[in-house]
Amino acid sequence: MIPRAPKGTDDILPPESERWRRLLREFDDIAERFGYGLVITPVFEATELFGRGVGEETEVVEKQMYTFEDRGGRSVTLRPEATASVIRAYLQSGTRGVFKGAYAGPMFRYEQPQAGRRRQFHQVGVEYIGEASPDADVEVIEVGYRLLEVLGIGDAEVLLNSLGDPEDRVEYRRLLAAYLDERSGDLSPDARRRMAGNPLRVLDSKVDSAVVADAPVPGEHLSPAAQEHISAVRSGLDAIGIPHREAPRLVRGLDYYNRTVFEYESASYGAAQSALGGGGRYDPLAAMLGGPEVPAVGLAMGVDRIVLAMPVSEVSAVLDVFVVTADPARRATALALVRRLRGDGVSADLDLGHKSLKSQFRTADRRRAAAVVVVGEEWDAGRVTVKDLKSGAESSVAAQEVASWIRGH
Repeated sequence: MIPRAPKGTDDILPPESERWRRLLREFDDIAERFGYGLVITPVFEATELFGRGVGEETEVVEKQMYTFEDRGGRSVTLRPEATASVIRAYLQSGTRGVFKGAYAGPMFRYEQPQAGRRRQFHQVGVEYIGEASPDADVEVIEVGYRLLEVLGIGDAEVLLNSLGDPEDRVEYRRLLAAYLDERSGDLSPDARRRMAGNPLRVLDSKVDSAVVADAPVPGEHLSPAAQEHISAVRSGLDAIGIPHREAPRLVRGLDYYNRTVFEYESASYGAAQSALGGGGRYDPLAAMLGGPEVPAVGLAMGVDRIVLAMPVSEVSAVLDVFVVTADPARRATALALVRRLRGDGVSADLDLGHKSLKSQFRTADRRRAAAVVVVGEEWDAGRVTVKDLKSGAESSVAAQEVASWIRGH
């Protein structure tokens, strides 16, 4: 029996992978235009990083991490998210001041697999480190929104809330804990256990949603500074035309957030987990990891979920051109033509076996080529036959002008 992929993981193959490739290319283009340099961090980290950064009492750390002991007896964990790793890398490198980084890659959480919720899942994201201005929050939110926009998810909306500053949260936690304590008998065992350590986590509990429906919300207990910050974020989003609405119970699932938190929702994505991505401001994280206080804001977008939400479109060609040889004696000529086309920026391929002309055309269809170039007797006159596989139209083209012809179609 052939071994199967582990539960909760996926093999992404053509043609589905073309949607992933498009998403990653668009994200890379947007991140570069907004000034975010590429960041690559290890797939596994010291377990302590996530305990200190994400939060010991979060569901991620308590139940979902892939943690094991390496051959040196060290506890290491496959990263369940990327922000803690990026901040760790920033601090370890000795970088100071503003730093803008973008990342893409797999994350790992031991969850019950379902659509859009996998044990190995993929994220793209950006981190804006060293800037406290609400304009940084607006820019980060815009990056994610523009990605969804360019991918054709036109109904995306930003859900927005503020958790306030640490002092605000002390008072809010006291009020929330009192509210929950009065209703502890109606809460789930998990919620009752979390009440003492971090009652905000109870707001995340789907099974306790009816109990917390009338609970106090963070936005009602903000300091003037925190209130001014979130007001400026709202005004900034209005100024650039990004649709948003208040989500008073939005808290996100990780302990390092303060002030702005946000998520992207879309009716195009109908799974139980409706957010296509999200993030927020996490000014306390650097200090939580033992570094100096450094303001920061970031986002993470779920690649798997966004691909499910992208509109269904006509399958695009994978290759610009597939070169076939009408005469086996011209195989070396065909190889040279493919190399030249590739050098001219055209995606080109050919069959490296010795198949018949008919079989080569079938291969071109299977490889989803936009056009076929036939190297035959015309080559002696410096020409080739080019066939558009969508329309069926054929043209005689000068061999030196094939790349121009392909780009013009």
